[in-house]
Amino acid sequence: MRYKAWKDYELIDTSSGERLERWKDKILIRPDPQIIWKCPKTDVRWKNSNATYYRSCTGGGSWKIHKLENPTWTIEYNNLKFKVKLMNFKHTGIFPEQAVNWDLMSNIIKKSNKALNILNLFAYTGGASLACAAAGAKVCHVDSSRGMVAHARENAELSGLSKAPIRWIVDDCEKFVLKEIRRGNKYDGIVMDPPSYGRGPNGEIWKIEEKLFDFLELCELLLCENARFLIVNSYSTGLSPSTMAYLLSNIIIPKRGGKVSCDEIGLPVSNSGLVLPTGNTAIWTSEDAKIQL
Repeated sequence: MRYKAWKDYELIDTSSGERLERWKDKILIRPDPQIIWKCPKTDVRWKNSNATYYRSCTGGGSWKIHKLENPTWTIEYNNLKFKVKLMNFKHTGIFPEQAVNWDLMSNIIKKSNKALNILNLFAYTGGASLACAAAGAKVCHVDSSRGMVAHARENAELSGLSKAPIRWIVDDCEKFVLKEIRRGNKYDGIVMDPPSYGRGPNGEIWKIEEKLFDFLELCELLLCENARFLIVNSYSTGLSPSTMAYLLSNIIIPKRGGKVSCDEIGLPVSNSGLVLPTGNTAIWTSEDAKIQL
């Protein structure tokens, strides 16, 4: 699955464990463990980047600024605006490959005959939240990091969605889901980007291979009777698209019918015409979702 409408982001080239990327008018070089090939770095921008992220042999790493007056700037996707920021662990505050799922959810929401209620878990800086809100949905945005939720709210303001019906929640996602079940709240759609490994605000440990099945069972309880979709994304190499589809098929299909699809998510590479795999997604949609997967 690939995005279609980015103008402010481009994966220019890949080689020797690194990405060469354009973020609007800024050129960044970042490491990527998937890039095990060693192609000639003929593009002159390899030697003319604005910033490069270097990994440390002791773990972690840091950015080296070559020519960049401000480490934050704004990019746009389909009238949504996002703050790009050079962050720890090579992050920039946005995963551009997820635009393919933003588009899918937007289409489902726009084709619905009512305002859908959407839950975004492990919501990071809010790409999915903003896409759903812009399409007309009510959104509950949940992340355990106060800083990431603040970043997401900035993105909402940049996108003209500061007054959109978005609930901003700082909480451990599993604890939040359990509270929502007790409160009897229901959602028309759920999207989640769980980390491979993480800690909640009180030190709660999350390991995706150990937690995901039970967590998806809980999330299924939050889907309303006529729910439209549940999307789960993963960046863990230990979970294939088919594995995640198997989970959704066993948890949701027996109760709700519908269909499950799965795929790699990828970014097209301009200089080669090939696709860099960047993650996996599995998607359950109801018969009423009115979307062609």
